Amino acid sequence: MSAPLRAVEIIAAKRDGKVLSREQIAAFVSGYANGSIPDYQAAAWCMAVFLKGMTPEETGHLTQAMIDSGDVIDLSSVSGPLADKHSTGGVGDKISLVLAPIAAACGVNVPMMSGRALGHTGGTLDKLESMPGFSTSLSPEGFAEAVNKVGYGLIGQSEKIVPADRKLYALRDVIATVESIPLITGSILSKKFAEGADALVMDVKCGVGAFMKTREAARELALSLVGAGKSLGRRVIAVITDMSEPLGRMVGNFLEVEESIACLEGRGPDDVMAITYRLTAWMLIAAGLENDIFQAEERCRRAVSDGSALKKFRENAAFQGCNLSDLDAMIGRTRGRCSRDIPAPQGGIVNSINAFSAGMAAVALGVGRDKADDKVQPLAGIELLKKSGDAVAAGEALMRLWSEEEWRLDAAVQRLTGAVIIKQTAPELRRSLILEEISD
Repeated sequence: MSAPLRAVEIIAAKRDGKVLSREQIAAFVSGYANGSIPDYQAAAWCMAVFLKGMTPEETGHLTQAMIDSGDVIDLSSVSGPLADKHSTGGVGDKISLVLAPIAAACGVNVPMMSGRALGHTGGTLDKLESMPGFSTSLSPEGFAEAVNKVGYGLIGQSEKIVPADRKLYALRDVIATVESIPLITGSILSKKFAEGADALVMDVKCGVGAFMKTREAARELALSLVGAGKSLGRRVIAVITDMSEPLGRMVGNFLEVEESIACLEGRGPDDVMAITYRLTAWMLIAAGLENDIFQAEERCRRAVSDGSALKKFRENAAFQGCNLSDLDAMIGRTRGRCSRDIPAPQGGIVNSINAFSAGMAAVALGVGRDKADDKVQPLAGIELLKKSGDAVAAGEALMRLWSEEEWRLDAAVQRLTGAVIIKQTAPELRRSLILEEISD
C-alpha cells in the first residue's frame, strides 16, 4: 500500500514549478473539501498555482477533482445532445436569456447553471427571478424534466454541486488569487460539466466592462478553457467578445428580461443579436447538429423569425413557475418607483459609453450587490436612450435611471460622470464584437 500523499509535499512541488499528477491534485482537492486540509495550506497551494501556473492536463485534473467533490446531475434521461454556454460577465449581458430558447428551438438540449450579480456585472439568476413566480431552485429531477420537455432549464448552483469550488472561491477572494487562469478555468468548467453538459461554448468578454481587461488576458483564459476541456474529452469552444460598451439598451434585471423578449420577437438590438447568433451557432456545432458556422447562424435566425424560439422561452418560463399573464402585464409598464434622466452636457454625436461606469451605476441603483447578502431590486436599472453613433442635442436625455430610493439615483449619477463621450464628429468605425474564436 502506497503512503498517503502529504499536502505540504504537493504545495512544495507546485511551488517549485513541477507538474502535479492526477492523484496529487485529486488528493489535495478532496482533502480541502472534506476539511482534512486547512485553509492555510490551501491558500499556499492556490498562491503556488497563481505564480507557477498549470498545464492543460493539470487544469483538466483540477476540474475533474472539483466535479468529484460533490453531486453530478444525472441527465441520462434526456435524449439528444447536451450543450451549454457560459459568459465571464458583462454589462447589459442578457445573452443567456435569448440564446437558450433559440438553441432549444434548434434541437440542442441546454442544461444551464447560472450565477448572481458579481461586482459590476449582472447575474442571470437575478434577471430570471425578476419574472413573477419564476423559480431557479428546481430539484435535480425537475431540472432534468425541464431540459427533456422544454429543451432547456435554468438553475443556480446547489450546495451539493462542486462544493470544493465554493470553498476555494471564497478563499481565493481574500488571498489575491481570483485572477489565476487555471483556478478560474477549473471553477467554470467543473460547474458546467457537473450540471450535465457534454459540450460548452464560452463567451470570454474583453474590455473595460469585463473582468479580462486586455485581449491578451482574455485569450489566455480562452486557451486554458479549450485546453482543459480537451484533456477531459469534452468539447469547449471559446469566443472572445468585446465588452467596452453595455450590450443593448437595457441594464437591469427585469429591464433585461424585457429586452430579451424583444430579441426573441425579432426586435432586438443589433449588438445583442450579433453575439447571440454567433454563440448559439457554435452551440449547434458543438452539439453536432451543424458543421458550418454560417449555416448554423442562419438556422438560429429562422428560429427567431418563425416564432419557435419565443415559444420555447414562454414554455420554459411557465414550467419554472412564471405567471405568463402577470409577465405580459409588466412588459413596458413596470419600473422602479423613482426615475431620473441624465441630460447631455453638450450637443454632438455619442462616441462611447463606458461599460464599467454603467455597471457600477447599475449596482448603485440596486441592480447588483455591494455585499454578498445585499438584496437586488428587480425593477431598478438603466435605459440607454442614446448609444454610440447617435446624435444628441444639448440637454437631451442620454439615459433614464430607475430605482426604489431617491438617494440611489444620486449615487448612480456620480458614477456616470464622464462615462459618455460626446464629440462633434462620428466615432471611428467600431471593430467587430467578435474578436476571436477558438474551436479546438
